[in-house]
Amino acid sequence: MCGSLLQRLQDYLAERRIRRTRLVTKDGRCNIEYGNIMYRKHLSFLADFWTTVVEIRWRFVLLGFIASFTLSWFIFSLIWYWIARDNGDLTWQNPPEDHTPCVDHVVGLTTAFLYSLETQTTIGYGGRAITPNCPGAVAFIIIQSLIGAIINCFMCGVIMSKISSPKKRAKTITFSEMAVISPRNGSLCLSIRVANLRKSLMIGSQIYGKLLRTRNTPDGETLIMHQVNIDFMMETGKDNLFFVCPLTLYHIIDKSSPFFEMAVDTLHKQEFELVVFLDGTAESTSSSCQVRTSFIPQEIMWGYNFLPIISRSKDSKYKVDFSNFSKVVPVATAHCAYCFHNIKGHHHFSKTGHDNPGFAVIDITDPPNVTKM
Repeated sequence: MCGSLLQRLQDYLAERRIRRTRLVTKDGRCNIEYGNIMYRKHLSFLADFWTTVVEIRWRFVLLGFIASFTLSWFIFSLIWYWIARDNGDLTWQNPPEDHTPCVDHVVGLTTAFLYSLETQTTIGYGGRAITPNCPGAVAFIIIQSLIGAIINCFMCGVIMSKISSPKKRAKTITFSEMAVISPRNGSLCLSIRVANLRKSLMIGSQIYGKLLRTRNTPDGETLIMHQVNIDFMMETGKDNLFFVCPLTLYHIIDKSSPFFEMAVDTLHKQEFELVVFLDGTAESTSSSCQVRTSFIPQEIMWGYNFLPIISRSKDSKYKVDFSNFSKVVPVATAHCAYCFHNIKGHHHFSKTGHDNPGFAVIDITDPPNVTKM
C-alpha cells in the first residue's frame, strides 16, 4: 500500500516537473515569463490600448464594464447635483413655490444619480426631465449622451471581440495525446493525429512543427530553445489540407531529420520538445487562427500506430469513432532509424489495416481500383 502511494507521488511530481519545463502546454498556452522590462516600454501597452483591453482576462473585462458605467453615472450625477445646487433647486435650499428648476424632481444627490442613470441609459421614467430654462444644463445633457454612446460602443466592441476571438475556434481543434513512430509507406515516420470537432471546415490549413532543444555551438555558446523545422505531410502533400475529418499527419525520419540519431532505448532520455502548429481560416467566420500543442519524449511511442477511426456504415454515411482517437496498437518497427535504412531485414512491416469493431462490416460494390477508407 505504501509502495503504491509512493509511486503515485513520484509520478505526480514527475508530471508536475515536466509540465513546468514545457514551453508550450498541451492546450497551446506558452509557458514563458518576461522580466526586467524597462518602464518606458510599459507605455507601449497603453499606446496599443485596444489590444491590451481585448487580451486581458474576462474577469477584468467584466470589472471594467461595471466600473465604467457606474463611475460615469456617479461622476455625471455630481455635475447634475452641482447644476441643481447652483440654480437653487435642492430641498435644503428651500426654493420658492414659483421657482423653475433646471431639472424637474432633482432635489438631492440620490435623485441626481437616478437622473444621470436614466439619461445615459435612455430609460426615462417620466418623473425627472430637463427644462429649457438652463442653457448650460441643455449643453451638458448633450455631452453626457455623447460620452455614454462612446462608452457603449467601446465596451460592446471589446466584448464582441473577445467572444469572436479566433482562440475560441482553436478550442475545437484537438491533437492526439501521444505521437507514434512506425513504418509507413516504406519509410519510418513520426505520426500525429489531429481532428476538427466542428463540421465547418478550416480553409487553407497548414501544419508544421518546431523541435526545441538546447544546443552547444562549436564556439562554446549554449543556445537555449534552438529551433529546428519539422515538416508534416499527408500522402497528398503538406499544403492545403482537406480538413473534413480527423487526419493522421506524419514526418519522415530520414537522414535530414533530427530524429534520425534517436532509437527506441534512447528516445525517452533525450531532452527536447516538439511543438506542432496548425494554421487555418475558419469557414464560418473567415478569421485566421493558430492551434498549438507540444510533445515531449515521454509522449512519443516508438513502435506503435494509431487505431483506425473512420468507417462507412450501411446507410453509406461516413462515421468517426473518437473513442479510438488517441488509442494505439503495437507494430513491428526497427529499434532505430539507422537500422531501418541501412540494415537489411532488420525492420518489418505490419499489416496495412486494423479491424475497427465499432462499426458494422458492409459489402462495398465499388470498382476494384477504388480505395476504401
